[in-house]
Amino acid sequence: MSLTKSIVFILIYSLLSGTAAVCQMMDSASGQTQIIFLGTGTPNPDPAHAGSSIAIVVNNQAYLVDFGPGLVRQAAALSPRYGGNIDALSVKNLTIAFLTHLHSDHTTGYPDLIFTPWVMGRDKPLEVYGPAGIQDMTKHILKAYREDIRIRLDGLEPATENGWKVNTHEIKDGIIYKDQNIEVEAFLVEHGNWENAYGFIFTTPDRKIAISGDTKPCQKLIDKCQGVDVLIHEVYSQEQLQYRTKFWQNYHPQFHTSTVELAEIANQIKPDLLLLYHQLAWGTTDEELVKEITKTYTGKVISAKDLDIF
Repeated sequence: MSLTKSIVFILIYSLLSGTAAVCQMMDSASGQTQIIFLGTGTPNPDPAHAGSSIAIVVNNQAYLVDFGPGLVRQAAALSPRYGGNIDALSVKNLTIAFLTHLHSDHTTGYPDLIFTPWVMGRDKPLEVYGPAGIQDMTKHILKAYREDIRIRLDGLEPATENGWKVNTHEIKDGIIYKDQNIEVEAFLVEHGNWENAYGFIFTTPDRKIAISGDTKPCQKLIDKCQGVDVLIHEVYSQEQLQYRTKFWQNYHPQFHTSTVELAEIANQIKPDLLLLYHQLAWGTTDEELVKEITKTYTGKVISAKDLDIF
């Protein structure tokens, strides 16, 4: 197929199939960095949104950000075993992960990330990079599952020797990880009472991607994210906040970022693409959420859905 025909085909396909399918097709064809939303959810147990988790895939290696509930099954949904085409998300291949902060909606999938890939054949320790406290959390999870570990290692079930182990790395501001595919920089953000909440910048051969984590507006994020190609940012609906109780009207501005505030942030960073996740929409649609932002921001904005690929 010629390049011209390919472009026409993609444009036609986009009208028929929607953003996520087109992004997956184009990225699969080009081999470029993929941004995959395994979960866009919040603490609310919305069945349509798994817990917060993003995968950055480069050269068939997945780098996970956060361990919200459901992330392993979401990854499996895009793997060849279950009809997908992203081998990096085959469960046994989940080996590197980063954590923004220790809130439960970002960590209750952690035991699943430790043990399910091991059961499926992961043969080396999971590498985890996160804030102070991740070592204690990991130690207690492994202690809680010690009988499962013992039975799998010493009983009749097949199990690799090292796949259940975890190497934890407690992080601070600065470059926290680098390999042949990617460089990861962490920077502190402002998330209410949390002293150690981080955003990340992923620099790959073809993209520079910023992930806010949970945060209210903060100057450090704006400064660090200058020049990024993609800004992935949490958000809540400013218009819907007025219908919340006084308690929540006080809480959300201390912990999170409104649509109006995010528009101001994006106007200063000027990314090529702004992706919304961890959306506190309270009944408003994705389209309405985007409209709140584009009242004062003219760049490209998409409200991400679970399993969207960009």
